[in-house]
Amino acid sequence: MKLLSFTMNQRDTFGILKGNQVIDLGARMPTTSLYSLIQDGLLNQVLNQVGSKDADYALTDIEFLKPLGHEGRFICVGRNYKGHLAEANMKLPDFPSMFIRLGSSIVAHQSPIILPKVSQQFDFEGELALVIGKAGRHISRQEAFKHIVGYSIFMDGSIRDFQFGHSLTAGKNFQSTGSFGPYLVTAEEVGDPSQLELLTRLNGVEVQHTITDDLIFDIPYLIEYISSYTTLMPGDIIATGTPEGVGFARTPPLWMKAGDVLEVEISTMGKLQNTVVAEV
Repeated sequence: MKLLSFTMNQRDTFGILKGNQVIDLGARMPTTSLYSLIQDGLLNQVLNQVGSKDADYALTDIEFLKPLGHEGRFICVGRNYKGHLAEANMKLPDFPSMFIRLGSSIVAHQSPIILPKVSQQFDFEGELALVIGKAGRHISRQEAFKHIVGYSIFMDGSIRDFQFGHSLTAGKNFQSTGSFGPYLVTAEEVGDPSQLELLTRLNGVEVQHTITDDLIFDIPYLIEYISSYTTLMPGDIIATGTPEGVGFARTPPLWMKAGDVLEVEISTMGKLQNTVVAEV
């Protein structure tokens, strides 16, 4: 199933995608949210009860929110595709490169992403993200998939002059430079996450294209590794890295500018779309 959070009639709610319509779960469960259902381990129970209900709204009538609202940690993996390392002339790492993104740096599907005043080096990175559904520490590779509730699309927008000239934390955390959504797609619908096609398009032109089996550190390894230093909690989001084709590695570099439209599409998961606007 595809799950989403959205605003309708000035009310924040969440629901299930049914064709081109939406079942409003929040109207039936007004004291909860998609994030809290995952936290409480009740998501599957609720889906079994209401998944066959009639739809309430047309998809075109809603305003998307981030699938988990403002909750959940964004744990990101850098330099995790073989093709991306090759284009950047980097050697294969011994361990994953990790960083954290603040929730304020990430917006929803169809919300604008912001080109900062202080930089013109706004780069795109389309990524597969997973969402933890079951808490765990020191999770083994063999048990890793049992801890995933679903997957989504992530765009790790990067301010490259700050990332390379100042710090990784600064370059990855400018206000409203990344995006997440449009849906949380349940694990059973996605199937094997190593066989997904990922496409990034800038103004309709393909700039990234890969199959997710090009990961250096696969998803079970990432869950094992991250859970070795922190307890993974329901609602945590792990972005698995970006493939080759990013703007800074091109000659000349390809930076996003105001008015550009960026799309990241992953098979079975839909399309994440955002328009670039200049910071006022």
